[in-house]
Amino acid sequence: MRALIALGGNAMTSSTGEATVAAQEAALGTAAERIADLVARGVDVVITHGNGPQVGNLLVKNELAADVVPIVPLDWCGAQTQGTIGYTLTKRLDEAFARRGLDRRSASVVTRALVDADDPGFTTPTKPIGRFLPEAQARRFIAEGQNWQDMGERGWRRVVASPEPREILDAPAVLNLVRAGFVTVAAGGGGIPVVREDGGALLGVEAVIDKDLAAALLGVLVEADVLLIATDVEHAIVGYATPQARPLGTIDVAELTAFAAEGHFAAGSMGPKVEAALRFARSGGRSVITSLDHIVEAVEGRVGTQVTAAPQPAHAEPHQSRP
Repeated sequence: MRALIALGGNAMTSSTGEATVAAQEAALGTAAERIADLVARGVDVVITHGNGPQVGNLLVKNELAADVVPIVPLDWCGAQTQGTIGYTLTKRLDEAFARRGLDRRSASVVTRALVDADDPGFTTPTKPIGRFLPEAQARRFIAEGQNWQDMGERGWRRVVASPEPREILDAPAVLNLVRAGFVTVAAGGGGIPVVREDGGALLGVEAVIDKDLAAALLGVLVEADVLLIATDVEHAIVGYATPQARPLGTIDVAELTAFAAEGHFAAGSMGPKVEAALRFARSGGRSVITSLDHIVEAVEGRVGTQVTAAPQPAHAEPHQSRP
């Protein structure tokens, strides 16, 4: 079996959201232990991850040093965080493999994701990134060509495009590494967003790609059987924060699509995870949404929200957590 594990932001920061070096090292170490347990079961693993807190840190450095050194563009920020997180995670993975006596190694690929230059997100950017600033400071960066919006009492915040990923350009390299026995980290932060110019050259753009949607695409390209979206809850929930709230266990694409259409999953949190799970399941794979602590049982089909392409048998209870 081959599984693509998509690590959420909670896997790379402390329980309180701290993104210090020590907190990130510790959190990635915990993630590595869980993944090594899965590898010890004989599962081939590809890993992708978010990078929001890490890119946020780089943006603050950009702002504070803007009058001293050139501002680093957003595609460079993505590349830098892929390198840092990939290095740290592979280091921790190799240590975890050695402790288990596993003859496995890890590798990390700085990965590009192709987007359309005419994606509507570039015309009307809406994805907020970075910190809030007073208007006067925000206008300093508007003069540099950035888009900032007035967010009310909290101040101004930068907004960028979040285009659809169309192709994970380095997926063939990732697949070759996996076939060679490497546990491979790829497409961090959804991939470095690039567009193809008329002459065929690739150009980095000021955008961020949803890492879960990129994971669904990468999963197909690296021939994964399972896409596991690791988050901070054990299941997706319908009727969240209402008396009718209930966890979703095994569920087919048609039922989950209906729940999504009814607005059960917030656009800024569970929504993209559910959409990614649906896309991968429609391709013929199995998707799972669950917490990092349960990834072994989830890949084995025993916990989490398990999304399948086919309807469940009539006697099944698709809306309840499996025991």
